[in-house]
Amino acid sequence: MANVPPQGFTRLTGSERQLPANARQVGPVDPQEHIEISVYLRDPAASQTPQPGQRLSRAEYRSAHQAAPEDLAKVEAFAQQHQLTVVETDPVMRKVVLAGPAAAMMNAFATELHLYEHPEGEFRGRTGHLHVPDELEPIIAGVFGLDDRPQARPLFRVVKESDLAAPPETLSNTSYTPPQVAHVYDFPTNLDGSNECIALIELGGGYKDQDLATYFKTLNIPTPHVVSVSVDGGKNSPSGDPNSADGEVVLDIEVAGSIAPKARIAVYFAPNTDRGFIDAVTQATHDATNAPSVISISWGASEADWTAQSMQTMDQAFQTAGTLGVTVCCASGDNGSSDGVNDGKAHVDFPASSPNALGCGGTRLKATTNYQWKSEVVWNNGFFGGATGGGISDFFSLPTWQAKVHIPPSVNGKHVGRGVPDISGDADPQTGYRIYVDGQSMTIGGTSAVAPLWAGLIALLNQKRGHSIGFLNPILYQNYQKLSQAKALRDISSGNNGAYSAGTGWDACTGLGSPDGTQLIKLLATL
Repeated sequence: MANVPPQGFTRLTGSERQLPANARQVGPVDPQEHIEISVYLRDPAASQTPQPGQRLSRAEYRSAHQAAPEDLAKVEAFAQQHQLTVVETDPVMRKVVLAGPAAAMMNAFATELHLYEHPEGEFRGRTGHLHVPDELEPIIAGVFGLDDRPQARPLFRVVKESDLAAPPETLSNTSYTPPQVAHVYDFPTNLDGSNECIALIELGGGYKDQDLATYFKTLNIPTPHVVSVSVDGGKNSPSGDPNSADGEVVLDIEVAGSIAPKARIAVYFAPNTDRGFIDAVTQATHDATNAPSVISISWGASEADWTAQSMQTMDQAFQTAGTLGVTVCCASGDNGSSDGVNDGKAHVDFPASSPNALGCGGTRLKATTNYQWKSEVVWNNGFFGGATGGGISDFFSLPTWQAKVHIPPSVNGKHVGRGVPDISGDADPQTGYRIYVDGQSMTIGGTSAVAPLWAGLIALLNQKRGHSIGFLNPILYQNYQKLSQAKALRDISSGNNGAYSAGTGWDACTGLGSPDGTQLIKLLATL
């Protein structure tokens, strides 16, 4: 049943699912289990997709790109025919939320759902393709929520105290507060993110207001205004364990809030599923109340762990964000060029591999005793200590704006695809960020820290410009020579992440390099 569509049904392109390694089927789902799904529809103006850098107002976007009424009507009729309830219809997001018992969902999409055990917990899953009526296949971009396996992992690493035991005079194992990192990178001190909003996407964990108040008081920085936004029932739920997803949530808030303390920080909490992840990004992008100008994402997984429809729909959401003037920063991963996949091949982390995301790679940062930049190499502490993600996408083709920086062929099959990351920053846990989470002071690293670091810098840039810069990637690549000569981007040319080595210019470890914030804002403020 899972792979043979009934009469009048066809496979939904890109919906094929494989079971994760070490998953074991333990039984069928309860046929009466209540399930909610998100159905995303095609862009009726897909043939007129905005070009990179093109900007539209929310009204212009709605006019050109909201779901066609006839497409919405077809999905609603399909739901009624299969005894499913239409919970929500959002034409601008091109999303329809359907609900119903598992038995009706399996019948509607001609699939089978089972319960599985996995080292990360029990989940409801499926294999093979979904199926939809022939007339719906051309208008549906993706169906998410039938399978609720954990989709992503937080890309942070907690430093072991033994890792900080090097002689202090070497300054090679020195942790920093986020303002100290900002000082090393020469972020401007006359900007504070006023009138900006930074969105953080979180798929678990939470924060405590008292922890934030304590932390920012110790830094002598005003506690930023933080609001939590629920997506698909997700909520701010700190576990009390700083090694859990709490560490990710608080790292993101404390890094971004230290860089841009007057910016509003909107934290979008969603379930850790492909549906929750995509819905959170879509909601943040279209949130006219908080109106973020930059989105920071420190969760991800290897491209091999995603369905094609998930990556395409997320990439489309990022493209929409750029069109509306919102920059998306994504951590590039913490497991080197393999991205933690043990098949002997190189893999890049998604969503950082989306051509519409600013992929954020990791370095090991050394500074002088008065926090001046001293040296920087690729973050790579070996198998047990982590390394920056980066490489060549197996899914996304080479973007036009990367064509002139000599993206190398993939070590897998010699094809040239989207190169990851785009830029970088301090990520080595041994030169990591001192934060305060669940009542404990900790040092955390990982490319998780680089995404909110750059998100904070972009908030400062947007404040300086008086309007958001939006899709930043083409601007950085097209102006790379000018930015490099002005030392606004510092080339990292030493080290490797496994299969790829750093070198002059762009590389698959640190991208175009790490920032000099003052120079970068000076040059980008007028573009």
